[in-house]
Amino acid sequence: MIIFDSHLDLAWNALNWNRDLTLTISDIRASERADPDPHKGANTVCFPEMRRGNVAICLSTVLARSTSAGRALLDYRTQETASAMGHGQRMYYEIMQRQGHLRLLRNAQELDAHVKQWLSRADAPIGCILSMEGADPILDNDDAVRWWELGLRVVGLSHYGLGVYAHGTSGSGGLTTRGFELLKAFESLGMIVDVTHLTDEGFWQVIERYEGPLLASHNNCRALVPGQRQFSDEQIRALIERGGVLGVVCDSWMLCPDYKFGKTDNEKVRLSHVVDQIDHICQLAGNVQHVAIGSDLDGGYGREQSPSDLDTIADLQKLIPLLEGRQYPSSDIENVMYGNWLRFFQAAWQ
Repeated sequence: MIIFDSHLDLAWNALNWNRDLTLTISDIRASERADPDPHKGANTVCFPEMRRGNVAICLSTVLARSTSAGRALLDYRTQETASAMGHGQRMYYEIMQRQGHLRLLRNAQELDAHVKQWLSRADAPIGCILSMEGADPILDNDDAVRWWELGLRVVGLSHYGLGVYAHGTSGSGGLTTRGFELLKAFESLGMIVDVTHLTDEGFWQVIERYEGPLLASHNNCRALVPGQRQFSDEQIRALIERGGVLGVVCDSWMLCPDYKFGKTDNEKVRLSHVVDQIDHICQLAGNVQHVAIGSDLDGGYGREQSPSDLDTIADLQKLIPLLEGRQYPSSDIENVMYGNWLRFFQAAWQ
């Protein structure tokens, strides 16, 4: 079964972590083994593993911030520098496309043709829909038009801390004045807005102000794992009412309540916890139309912070028998693995 993963930081891993994603997973791990960073040497994503796991499509991010968070390899002193770094990541995808590893998808026709090729088991590149995690690389409303023309189709206004356009995770405010202005530009373009990483205040502002398509590329449920980073049931229902889809995350701290970095035994976290998240959203929706996979694997971590029964992204296929064990029929499982995202983008791009 093919997989549509709605959140992978491919270019950020390649450029900021100097990681060659065309190599095998064993070669990448070996090349990083001597690195003192505890998150290196155990990565879970590369192009060969995506192919082995039948990951046919992903939302591939641009991630460069000009925020208050101040984290190395993410934050830049000026918005202009963040924009330049973002364009560098965009160019990485274009280079990978020229080399035949990836295929950038910009409209419903390209998406449909790509899926048909993968379902026919013909050799095909991995499909990528260009997304932006935190809108700081967009300099102004006119620049939003330029990014659209260059293929950007999904944007989240914030990431962590206070960005140019909104407060994000760990923040306490909503959208900035410029954030509301950017929403207007997005609406005229038909940009899909990703509500992931917004504060509660920012989330409800977007729900109330934005009439275009909304999704949550990588977000779990607060009812199962408390904390601001997850959505409340009320937020999930609001997104469902707007026709949105939520991609469930595989990051351990978003799957295990009271997870403590470096202290919690990661063996306690299993892919069954991912299924718990999927099932909770299905129960809120009353159907299986609004939940999918947004793994965020290698989002600044590796095996040490992923479900313990997942070695690489190819192991997302293990979700299929787990869902079967919860009595989900094959048609519903297909929706979770790829069908819901496919339907969402087909509708958003009409």
